[in-house]
Amino acid sequence: MIKVYGMPTCPYCDYIYEQIKGREDEFQYINIGENIRNMSAFTRLRDTNPVFDRMKAIGDVGIPAFVLEDGSVTIDPADVGLIEFGSV
Repeated sequence: MIKVYGMPTCPYCDYIYEQIKGREDEFQYINIGENIRNMSAFTRLRDTNPVFDRMKAIGDVGIPAFVLEDGSVTIDPADVGLIEFGSV
């Protein structure tokens, strides 16, 4: 199952959420604004994974973020078969 870190106040995350609704067997959406546990999990991921280096350098949060079943991380929706906000 692919974990998707995001939050509903993020338009990019909301766009992804709409694509994965009803696909709970493939994707687990983790709202980082819902509770401190979710935020901490995302913060640990962001602070330790070089995938986020560019996002941090430009002052971006780095969501939506995707953790694949093998543990690899990406911020590119296309890597998990989804469409990025504003690309169509």
